[in-house]
Amino acid sequence: MENTKQFEDDLKEILEAVGGENNVSMATHCITRLRFILKDEGKVNELNLKNIGLVKGNFSANGQFQVIIGPGTVDRAYDYLLSITNIKGVSKSEAKDEAAKKLNPIQLAIKTLSDIFIPILPAIVTAGLLLGLNNILAGQGIFYANKSLIQVYPAWAGFAEMVNVIANTSFTFLTALVGWSAAKKFGGNPLLGIVLGLILVNPALLNAYSYGQAVAKHAVPTWSLFGHAFQKIGYQGQVLPVLVSTYIMVKIEKFMNKIVPDSFKLLLVAPIALLVTGLLSFIIIGPVTFAIGNAMSSGFVYLFKNYALFAGLLFGFTYAIIVITGMHNTFLVVDFQLLASPLHWALLWPMVALSNITQGSGALAMFFLSKDKKTKGLGATAGITAYLGVTEPAMYGVTLRYKWPYLACLISSACASAYIAVHGVLATSIGVGGLPAFLSIFPKFWSVYFIGMAIAFFSPLVLIPIMFFAIPKIRRDIKAVDEGKGSIKFNLDALTGRETKKELDTNQQEVSVVTDKKEINDIQNNDDLIEKNKGAIEKIYSPVKGKLVKLEDSNDETFASKMLGEGIAIEPIKGKIISPADGVISMIFRTKHALSLTTNKGVELLIHVGIDTVGMNGRGFDSLVKVGDTVKLGDELLNFDIDLIEKKLFQQLYLW
Repeated sequence: MENTKQFEDDLKEILEAVGGENNVSMATHCITRLRFILKDEGKVNELNLKNIGLVKGNFSANGQFQVIIGPGTVDRAYDYLLSITNIKGVSKSEAKDEAAKKLNPIQLAIKTLSDIFIPILPAIVTAGLLLGLNNILAGQGIFYANKSLIQVYPAWAGFAEMVNVIANTSFTFLTALVGWSAAKKFGGNPLLGIVLGLILVNPALLNAYSYGQAVAKHAVPTWSLFGHAFQKIGYQGQVLPVLVSTYIMVKIEKFMNKIVPDSFKLLLVAPIALLVTGLLSFIIIGPVTFAIGNAMSSGFVYLFKNYALFAGLLFGFTYAIIVITGMHNTFLVVDFQLLASPLHWALLWPMVALSNITQGSGALAMFFLSKDKKTKGLGATAGITAYLGVTEPAMYGVTLRYKWPYLACLISSACASAYIAVHGVLATSIGVGGLPAFLSIFPKFWSVYFIGMAIAFFSPLVLIPIMFFAIPKIRRDIKAVDEGKGSIKFNLDALTGRETKKELDTNQQEVSVVTDKKEINDIQNNDDLIEKNKGAIEKIYSPVKGKLVKLEDSNDETFASKMLGEGIAIEPIKGKIISPADGVISMIFRTKHALSLTTNKGVELLIHVGIDTVGMNGRGFDSLVKVGDTVKLGDELLNFDIDLIEKKLFQQLYLW
């Protein structure tokens, strides 16, 4: 009963941390995460969110704010949230469509690509695992010198052949899988997408895997159409031809559905859409995208062949960064193209798996180093899931949260990837990630790949403790996260109406907000105060000249109810914001009315000018800094037009 109550309390806190029910447009979930479409992500209190026991991490991607709960539990969490609120529960596709409205064209293109490939990944991963099994059975030199298992035990040969047929089917008919998923994503008939994909791999066409040999022998078959010759080739394993063709087919289908009467749609829409698209695919789309795909794969092959060390370091270091952006699924296209080429191997997948392993070890290292009970629990479980290829809990819940372990994982991944790249390690397919990934590697590379796996596994376990004990700043930063510094608790009872504030207690830190030089000197000369909090004093000064007000007395329910955390309000008398402490600008809202500053001691401050000033779309605000700028106490950060704001809005500034 107690566990149930704690579970429900945690979910209520999650709802409050994302800005409350009124800030949630709709919600859905996947296998590990609650996914919220929020009206204003600026209202999310990430500090409070990270301290909730049920939460393993959070991030924002593709217009959705996602809270990692974990497999199994997330289903109950989602159902309970819907039961206690009026939040609209929707499918993942509906949530993605709503979130897509907030994306720019590049983000939308990347999201579309991900939405097409993610549904077919189970088939691809399954095929990869089965091909790994076939590797064990048919690979020479694994168990016996110069012989395979089925050569020593011929009775297993038929079983190995059956496994190979089952495993290769997903890759043989990959165009049908992509056509189905793409047609569904683009809003067309998925069955037509399957048929189009099968058309592109019809047995009457030259198999794409034989194209290289046919070119060498000058034996590529052609069609003669009105005096022009067009190559009669299939597109087995190709991704770009079926993607572009399906998009055009869906456009034709939608157009035909608009102009053709209902009684004739069955006879006209599908036949015309398939005929026109098929002809375009064989004449224009296929040859052009086939050439683009080959050029892309050739570029990667050239890079890794001639600059293997550099390419391995670059890919290994940046892959986990690219994961955060959601662009990592684009690498699937590259490996699909390589698998479909005469080379018939995957180049990038081995390094992807090594990145998974480093995140697992990073989480495990923090299990030993962190004093936070939640991190210890999450570090162990998230480490195991990352070793099996699921890195989200480890990355978002542990390594990214502490930052320095994440950097150590990037370095470790770069070293491991560079090692296997130099030795030319390749995979037979795209399979499962993490430690089991060796099953997808060509057996002749196993010894080298196991060394790469060892580098990926042990490097974070060694590097993170070295960084922790050798570099005081890293030790302080990790300790600050453990102690939850930056979650400030204010006591304003005796200060309402004053223009200065001396002492704000915050987790053994002494934080001061003052407006005149005399009081700065008074605090700096307070020996008792300094001795009491030696090494933990953080002085924060008022960012604007004005009058202090209790936060709960402000005119904004979100701030007054402290949904976003503790804070203070100031009624400014001058339209200039200065830096209240030394630190780094960590966020500037697009409409310039709010910015975040992380001080050198880890306190996170949000300075928000006005109520509902987001509606001014930047009018009256002039930002003087950019994200990532290092600022000193007193540096000018923002100018704002008080008169313009007060024409429509009650003016206050919030700092917490």
